[in-house]
Amino acid sequence: MKSNNLRIGLSIPPSGFASYEDAVNYVAAAAESGLDHLITADHVAFQGGRGIDGLTLVSWLAGLQPSLDVYVGVYLLALRHPVTVARQISTLSDLSPGRLTFGVGVGGEDRHEMAVVGVDPATRGRRTNEALRILRPLLKGQKVNHRGEFYSVPDVSIFPVPSPPVPITIGGRSDAAITRTGIFGDGWLACWCSPERFSTGVLKSEEIANENGRTDVSWRHGYQIWIGFGDTPEEGKKLLGPAMERFYGTSFSFFEKYSPVGSPSDIAQWLKPFIEFGAKDLNIAPIASSPSEAIAGMAELRQILVS
Repeated sequence: MKSNNLRIGLSIPPSGFASYEDAVNYVAAAAESGLDHLITADHVAFQGGRGIDGLTLVSWLAGLQPSLDVYVGVYLLALRHPVTVARQISTLSDLSPGRLTFGVGVGGEDRHEMAVVGVDPATRGRRTNEALRILRPLLKGQKVNHRGEFYSVPDVSIFPVPSPPVPITIGGRSDAAITRTGIFGDGWLACWCSPERFSTGVLKSEEIANENGRTDVSWRHGYQIWIGFGDTPEEGKKLLGPAMERFYGTSFSFFEKYSPVGSPSDIAQWLKPFIEFGAKDLNIAPIASSPSEAIAGMAELRQILVS
């Protein structure tokens, strides 16, 4: 059955904002359209140096528009020290309590991005797991004394403790991401998968959580997706394909199967199975003929999905 607390989130434009004024107008329009949260990705030096620091940007967005929640989807935790990240989350949560959802992923589309900060790409999964093992207790106010493969954390606590707690979701589509969700996460943030795969992953992550004694999780599963708005699917594809190819530096054919296009009604029908299988957050990067058309399409999409 459809969740009674479904949230529809709007990504900032993948190409970024042309100016401060454009950013203010975009965020204001998102709030006026009834959308629930704003989403940003996170990269240090992606595909030749591009990127956005996810926590920095959502902090700015939270101050710019107090009526909207913010979501980092997803943060490359393996490229940072978890104690520093805990401090950043604590500070943001103290100033904007209850508004942050923190998605964590391992990345991998650009392995050079990891090398530039001294991280072996082959270790990114293990690093992420170890960082989460440190981060989660710190965000609960516990003292951590840890010496592991990648991090040494001698007797540290981080205050103030976020209240309410910050949900930590785990991004990715692999079995490893599902397992990581069960051990460390408050939800699986899936991408580029079928509804059947999503359902299987949700059930498996919750099963793993139970096996690890995590029986009291308030699950916040989600699905992250690019979409292309157009009067017809053909129009939507013409806009979405080039945008994704520019961002990822690879052929749209890799993404096409999992990137719905067309009218808000067309896209709503594509997304509804994910809601039925337990998605409470839909994190959407819409591509349209203009930012205003993208937000208008998102508002209509939200109205269809939550009605």
